[in-house]
Amino acid sequence: MAKFLSHDQINDFKECFSLYDKKRRGQIYACDLLTVMRCLGCCPTLSELDKHLLTHNIDKSGELEFSTFLSMMLQQIRQENPRAEILVAMRTMDPKNRGFIPVSELRTKLTGFGERLADQEVDELLNEAGVTSDGRIDYEEFVKTVPAAPELPSSAPVVIQGKNCISQTFQPANTPKTAKK
Repeated sequence: MAKFLSHDQINDFKECFSLYDKKRRGQIYACDLLTVMRCLGCCPTLSELDKHLLTHNIDKSGELEFSTFLSMMLQQIRQENPRAEILVAMRTMDPKNRGFIPVSELRTKLTGFGERLADQEVDELLNEAGVTSDGRIDYEEFVKTVPAAPELPSSAPVVIQGKNCISQTFQPANTPKTAKK
């Protein structure tokens, strides 16, 4: 099955991938996969990461090539929709389906569960959220302030069909590391 990514996306992915290619052999360690994907704007869960590795028969202590990484990124981009996920979560805090949730309840959830946010981070979110005078948030409007997942282009796609295509076209970058981990 053909997969579509733009030249710019592939170049961005290759640049980040190369920063974690410690041996300069065109491979990264599976243990770095989560970090690389998150650096590129994706937010895979640990179970999603395990699924990607399992799909490609890669052990958690193994390595993966760039072509495999591209396939994983494409799959991750296709399945992510942070706005929809947040909207579903906020609707669970609104059992009467009024379209609003109390700021105090949102603050408690954001600072106390999952990847906990600091109070300052919550304050920044709330400043963008448009809190009403009675201390509520219109969560439909709030979700619009959330950045979308990286998008697949609708024009000028590059067709990636297999390992050979990628390995011939994209060699490990010879650029020096510019970012520290």
